[in-house]
Amino acid sequence: MKYFSDQDIEAYYAMQDAIDDVKRVLTDLVQGSIINKERTVIVMPDTKDTMLYMPCVNTNSNYSILKTISIFPNNHQQPVSQGITMLTELETGRHIASLESSYLTRLRTGAMSAIATDYLSRKEAATLAVIGTGGMAFEQVLGVLAVRAITKVYLYNRTEDKAYHFKERLETQGVECDIIVVDSEAIAVKDADIINCATRSEAAVFRYQDIQPHAHINGVGSYLPEMREIDIEAIEHAKVIVMDDIEGAQHEAGEFIQAAQDGKFSFAQAVALKDIDKVADTRGITIFKSVGAAYYDLAVTVGAYKKLTQFK
Repeated sequence: MKYFSDQDIEAYYAMQDAIDDVKRVLTDLVQGSIINKERTVIVMPDTKDTMLYMPCVNTNSNYSILKTISIFPNNHQQPVSQGITMLTELETGRHIASLESSYLTRLRTGAMSAIATDYLSRKEAATLAVIGTGGMAFEQVLGVLAVRAITKVYLYNRTEDKAYHFKERLETQGVECDIIVVDSEAIAVKDADIINCATRSEAAVFRYQDIQPHAHINGVGSYLPEMREIDIEAIEHAKVIVMDDIEGAQHEAGEFIQAAQDGKFSFAQAVALKDIDKVADTRGITIFKSVGAAYYDLAVTVGAYKKLTQFK
């Protein structure tokens, strides 16, 4: 069995690779070749530390994965999110590789947001607001930059130093647009064409009244029923709501669960990411909500494995 670290993967497998592979798995999903079980979520007693276990089979590509990921918000010496994925080929059932999955998790989520942003946001979108500059946020920005000619990025984080560190990372990555750290969510979103939210907040991180009437919102942070990130009023007034996995969101997307309970939203309104090409009108506020599903992990795990074994 081969083993590939985050560093190995990052050296060879990048955002555009992930976008291409996620698009392919969406086609497989439409064609019915994905066998996916809802992930098992275990929250450690009296903490917010969470273990997730995610299996998936793709009968088209002939691969299976089992992903284990831990999310420990109070980690200081280790990453908040750490993962490992076992890859199995389905001709003989041989376990062929294990891949460290922190980077792949961030990358596939950024790729999903890129696909949604490309379809739902205005083609001339030029301003991006980033709320929350933690572990998931960086690849979210890279995903948006892959599909839109962004000229200005506003960064807001409750701990301002982290926002400045995030700015330095973007600049080191070669991002040349104007990057501005601001001291409130309202300032960050007021002129934004696109809003990225990647927090573990239990309350909305912006107000509907503060956003543009054409804003596109990517929400990837809230993954437990008690979490809230997107303003429920924005959900109520959204023209289009796309979800990476509607079934998973019904159990995990806290703000949408709350909006449904309040009678301001129905999951029947949501469009699955695999069906995004069926959305005819994207004028007005649009939202992409991600809670994660194993077939997206399968897509990037197989893609990264093939690319790595080609070069290593």
